[in-house]
Amino acid sequence: MNDSKISNLLSGPAGARATVEGLGASLIRDVGNAGMGMDDIVALWYGEPDLPTPAFICDAAARSLAQGDTFYTENFGIPELRDTLSTYMTALYGRTIDAGRIAVTASGMSATNLMQQVLTNPGDNVVVSAPVWPNLIETIRVMGGEPRFAWLQFGNRGWNLDLEQMFAMVDGRTRAILINSPSNPTGWVMNHDDMKAVLEFARARGIWVLSDEVYARMVYGRKVAPSFLEIAEPEDRLVVVNSFSKSWCMTGWRLGWLTAPPGLMPTLEKMIEFHYSCPAHFSQVAGVTAVRDGESFVTETVDRYRQARDLVIDRLQAMPTVRVHRPEGAFYAFFAVEGMDDSLARCKDILRKTHVGLAPGAAFGEKGEGFIRLCFASTLDRLDDAMDRLEPLLS
Repeated sequence: MNDSKISNLLSGPAGARATVEGLGASLIRDVGNAGMGMDDIVALWYGEPDLPTPAFICDAAARSLAQGDTFYTENFGIPELRDTLSTYMTALYGRTIDAGRIAVTASGMSATNLMQQVLTNPGDNVVVSAPVWPNLIETIRVMGGEPRFAWLQFGNRGWNLDLEQMFAMVDGRTRAILINSPSNPTGWVMNHDDMKAVLEFARARGIWVLSDEVYARMVYGRKVAPSFLEIAEPEDRLVVVNSFSKSWCMTGWRLGWLTAPPGLMPTLEKMIEFHYSCPAHFSQVAGVTAVRDGESFVTETVDRYRQARDLVIDRLQAMPTVRVHRPEGAFYAFFAVEGMDDSLARCKDILRKTHVGLAPGAAFGEKGEGFIRLCFASTLDRLDDAMDRLEPLLS
C-alpha cells in the first residue's frame, strides 16, 4: 500500500485526522445557537458564573499591563503565582504542596488536554466517572484513547458511584482513572474513603489518577470539597486539575493550574512549551491577587449559590414530572423528566416556548439522556423567573 492510500485511511473527508473529524459536536452549544438572537432569554445552559470578575482582580491585571507585563514568562508560570498557590493549597488541605509540583496553565481545560497528551497512547483506555462534562471525554478520544464510563447511579439518596463496578472496568490497557468531583453535571462529591480506595487500587495496578477538582470551592456545608491531595504522597501517580474560572469568576481569563508528582514535571515543561509556551503574564498577576485577596469573595459567592441551589431545587421538586436531588457541590441542578427520551429536542422545545436556556442531559454521556442540566449560578430573581416559566411545562 502506498503512502497516499495509507494517508487516506487515516484521514477524514476534509483531510483532517479521522479521529478528530469524528468528534461529536457540543449539544449544549447546539441549544445555545438556537437561542441566539432571542429576546428576554434566561440563559442557564453554560457552566459559567453570572458575575463579572471582581474589580480588585481586574485592577491588578490593569496595573500589570500598564507596567509592561506583556512578555513571555516561565513555562510553569511566574514564581509568585506558583508560590501563592502552594501556600493556598497547603493551608486548604493541611498537607505541604510544594511549588515545584505546580504548573500554571492556560485554563483548566488546557491542563486536562496536557495530561491526556502526556499520558494517553492510541489504544489506551481511561475509566471515567460519569455523567461528565463532554470536553473531558473528547480529550481522551483526540489522543486515540477509549473512554470507559463508570456511571453514577441515581437513587433515592442521590448520586452514588459503585467502586467495584469501576475497578472491574480496568484492564491491561487502562492508563488512568479520571474522577470529576464535585461533579459537573450531577453535583456529586466523592468522599475521602472512596478516594483512598481509588488511590490504593491505582497504586496496586500502576495506573494514574486524574482528578478534576475545578469545583473544589463550590461545595455546600464545608469550606472545600475532599481532595486526593489530602491523602496522596507527592510521588503518587496523581494529577489534580484546578481553575480560576469558577471560584473567582474568571472564565474569560483562561487561567488554571495542575499539581503533579515531581518526576512528571520535566515532561510537562516540554509539553507546555510545545502547547502554549506560558499563560499570559497579566492574567497570572490577576491570579495572584485573586488567591491572596479573594477569600471573602469566594465565601460570599458560595453562600449566594447555596441560596440559589435551594430555590431551584425546592421549585423543581414541587413539579410532578421532575426527579432531582439537592447537589452537594458545583452549581448545577441535574434533573430527570418523566417520559423524556430526547433531551436535546426537549430543551429546544422549552427554549422556544419559555425562552429559558437549558443543557440537554445527552451531552454528558449516553446515560445522561432523560436528564436536563440547569446552571443556578445566577440571581434569585432571575432563577425565580425561570422557574415560573418552566413550571407549566414540567407539571
